[in-house]
This record gives sequence, structure tokens and C-alpha cells, in this order.
Amino acid sequence: MQNQIVFITGASSGIGAACAKIFAHAGAKLILAARRWERLQQLANSLDIPSEKIHLLQLDVCDRLAVESAIANLPSSWKNIDILINNAGLSRGLSKLQEGDFQDWEEMIDTNIKGLLYLTRYVVPGMVERNHGHVINIGSIAGHQTYPGGNVYCGTKAAVKAISEGLKQDLLGTPVRVTSVDPGMVETEFSQVRFHGDTERAKKVYAGVNPLTPDDVADVIFFCATRASHVNINEVILMPVDQASATLVNRQL
Repeated sequence: MQNQIVFITGASSGIGAACAKIFAHAGAKLILAARRWERLQQLANSLDIPSEKIHLLQLDVCDRLAVESAIANLPSSWKNIDILINNAGLSRGLSKLQEGDFQDWEEMIDTNIKGLLYLTRYVVPGMVERNHGHVINIGSIAGHQTYPGGNVYCGTKAAVKAISEGLKQDLLGTPVRVTSVDPGMVETEFSQVRFHGDTERAKKVYAGVNPLTPDDVADVIFFCATRASHVNINEVILMPVDQASATLVNRQL
């Protein structure tokens, strides 16, 4: 992993930030992308690695032209991306489909599907050309099992699952690897975002449960990235012991 270039989207918090820490510790060079510039800078300062091993991008993955420009204008020493971690994603609302908010739908589709596609489309050709690379998509148990109120979010994560499988097939004959890491309940800002900043409601999601942490997920991502070059971990589903499915959770209140 020493000096390999790892591009992480949604790097300013949660699983993205945890990935930045574990890959930095292993000696990787990091391209960290997120919308929140101050949070990115705070993360960069906390990593305690040489400035020449980190490159920050204020980037909204939903903006295709911005993604194209960001990749095209990377300094020459940062262009050869070895690992792309498509982590940027979110959920908005928990409404029944017939009562859903159109803006929430657009934001989930634009971020979880289109943003992932944009990064993949602009980064993977270089991996193919160099005969080296690994795309790691962060999916969800929601891509395997739907739950009440999860309609569109589950649909976007099912799309991530299908895109990952399709990309693996399209890359057959190249050494570029594709992995989907699909967590269950992880305590991050996820629920605060879903409930539009309602902290109290967000806390109830994890009440009485010992959920996964961002570090737990980053550890699995790092494992997938560090297998021998002929080994591809296609898909990993991980959940806390207190969770048996998307809807079955052991709460001790």
C-alpha cells in the first residue's frame, strides 16, 4: 500500500474519514474529496502525514462537469489512481413512496447512483490503461433487502450492487478489481442526514443496539484492498451482531 494513490469520496466524515485514517497509516497517498471543505481540512490536519501525501478536493460528486474537471486537472503526480473508494452517499427521509419528497429522491439518485457512475467513468479508463486498479463501492444491506420507508434509498443501493456486478463483468480480461462493501447499521451522520438534522430522532435508530463503527467498515475495506493481486473480493455484507436483517434488530432498552 506504500505510496499507492487512494481516492476517497465523501471523505469528510464517517466511513470515508475512517478509510482515510487506515490507508494513511499504511503509507498510502490520499486524494480526499467532499463538499465540506473545512471538515476536509480538519481531517487532513488530524492524519499527521506529510503534506505531499495528501491532496484535497472540494467536490460535489453529483456535478458531472465538476467531477470531469477534478480528475482532468489532478497534478501529474496524482493522476495514476490505484484505488477508488466510492463512499459518497446518503439517505433522505423515511416516507412511504406515495408520500415521498421529490427533492429527497433526486438527491439520493444523484449522489448514490450518478455520482458513483461519474467517478467510475472518469477514473477507471486510466486503471485499464495502466493495467492496475481497484474500485471499491460502498453499498448497503439496503441493496439486498428493502424495508418500509426505504423505497428509493433501497433502490439506489440495489443499483450500486448491480453496477458493481456489471463493472466486474465489463473489466473481465483486465487486472482491475471491483468490490462492493455492504454494511448494515453503522453509527455515523447517516441518520442525522436522513432525518434532515433531527438529532433526537437519529439517536433512536441506534438506541439499545451496539452498531458497527466507521472503523469497523474501513477495516473490511482495507482487507479487500490488500489481498493478493489475483484475488478479488466481489462482495462483503457485514452487520453488527445485534442485527440479523435490514429490519430485525435486537434492542436492549
